[in-house]
Amino acid sequence: MGIFDRIKKGLTKTRERIATGVRSVLRIGQRIDQGTLDRLEDAMLAADFGPVTASKLIDLVRGGWKRGEISEEQEIWDYLKSHIVAMWPESDRCIRWAESGPTVVLVMGINGSGKTTSVAKLAAYLTGQGRKVILGACDTFRAAAVEQLTIWSDRVGVQIVKHAQGADPGAVAYDACEAAVARSADVLLLDTAGRLHTQDHLMRELGKIRKVVERKIPGAPHEVLIVLDATIGQNAVQQAKMFSEQAQVTGIFLAKLDGSAKGGIVVGIRDMLDIPVKFVGLGETPGDIEPFDPAVFVEALFAAD
Repeated sequence: MGIFDRIKKGLTKTRERIATGVRSVLRIGQRIDQGTLDRLEDAMLAADFGPVTASKLIDLVRGGWKRGEISEEQEIWDYLKSHIVAMWPESDRCIRWAESGPTVVLVMGINGSGKTTSVAKLAAYLTGQGRKVILGACDTFRAAAVEQLTIWSDRVGVQIVKHAQGADPGAVAYDACEAAVARSADVLLLDTAGRLHTQDHLMRELGKIRKVVERKIPGAPHEVLIVLDATIGQNAVQQAKMFSEQAQVTGIFLAKLDGSAKGGIVVGIRDMLDIPVKFVGLGETPGDIEPFDPAVFVEALFAAD
């Protein structure tokens, strides 16, 4: 199955909502009027584009209509798609690789977001590209987190550096950095403890981990990814905003997209936050990951069955 078909399948629930919402208000041969824009905005809200983003997109369509660039409702479809795709320059979506030595990727997110599974998917994806990956099990607070990541490391065939549950996460990060350098790894993925921005002790631990990797590997961490659960819609935007204020987030891994009817949140995140989506999770297996491609995503999002 190609990338387009995988994304399209993963977005089935969102596409169904859009098909019964956005598509149903755009009629062939019908000239655009204010009623069109009102119905379109309601449909976007139902697909969880978010009120701010939906309003901006409606203003975009209104502007095109007033300027005579579009006049009939069916023309809105392609007009919207082209402008949404333009929201993601390619440079935003690439992993920022280290110039020398291992590239360190710090991964964070609240418990239940799919964080540890997403780390495993990243490991599988990067290994499939021929890169040597090492995992650092820095989530030593949550019961069975280290065990869970160890099972995943066996499944995807990558090495793991770990300590016992309750150990100092900074010490794990230190050993993981040493191992990544000594074993000539290409990528070090550090799975950190699930946390909320209100949990000061965990945010301090995150700062400690950052300082450790900064000292051990020049320029690290090269990426700070937050894993967001697509099924929670607009709450994911708020999580990303709060984490970015605390932890200098560089990108988003949007998990559980296959189970969400709120795929429009991808557009909302790009519009409201200066943080690009870099990967999307589309299922439960290690291979259910795709780098975010806005052209493919938007085509799949708006595709008819």
